[in-house]
Amino acid sequence: MKPSTGRQLEKVKRMSHWAISVAAVALSLAAWSCASMPANQPGAKVGVVDPMKVLKETAAGKRAEESLNAFVKNRQALIELEEKELKRMEEDLVRQASVLSGNAKKEREEQFRRRVMEFQQKGGELNREIQEKQREVMEGFREKVEKVVAKVAQPLGMQVVIEKAKGGTMLYSDASLDLSAKVIEAFNKEMP
Repeated sequence: MKPSTGRQLEKVKRMSHWAISVAAVALSLAAWSCASMPANQPGAKVGVVDPMKVLKETAAGKRAEESLNAFVKNRQALIELEEKELKRMEEDLVRQASVLSGNAKKEREEQFRRRVMEFQQKGGELNREIQEKQREVMEGFREKVEKVVAKVAQPLGMQVVIEKAKGGTMLYSDASLDLSAKVIEAFNKEMP
């Protein structure tokens, strides 16, 4: 038993030497990175911006949302028209079922099924159009936000600005880091 205990002890010593070496390297890297920063800059300056807040509270963001909502309403109206037509067609089929011949009834049922399939395809296409339009509008707005964020962050000496979003990767940020109000103000001045 003693030989295996001796090997385990030796293994623990090597692991502790390795851990000490890793800690020493980490400390020296930290010291080096602090020493390489300018004396008047104790650490990296970080800011936080909530793009959804910028979208909701800027004139350009509100216009982008209104444009997107109008597009969606237009597409929904098309879907509703098709849906009403299908309901009318179904009601006619049910009403006339007793007076139609077997072949005529089968033909109308087949026609109705085709229209339902067309409706489903059209609904899918319109849904894709809505998603594409949403992506297009949001990407365009995001590009504008990024430009304004850079204009706000640079004079403040910010080196990094992180996006704050619900469900995002950021779990916490101090309120003093939030640049959203300044970005909204600059955004409204630049793009009224």
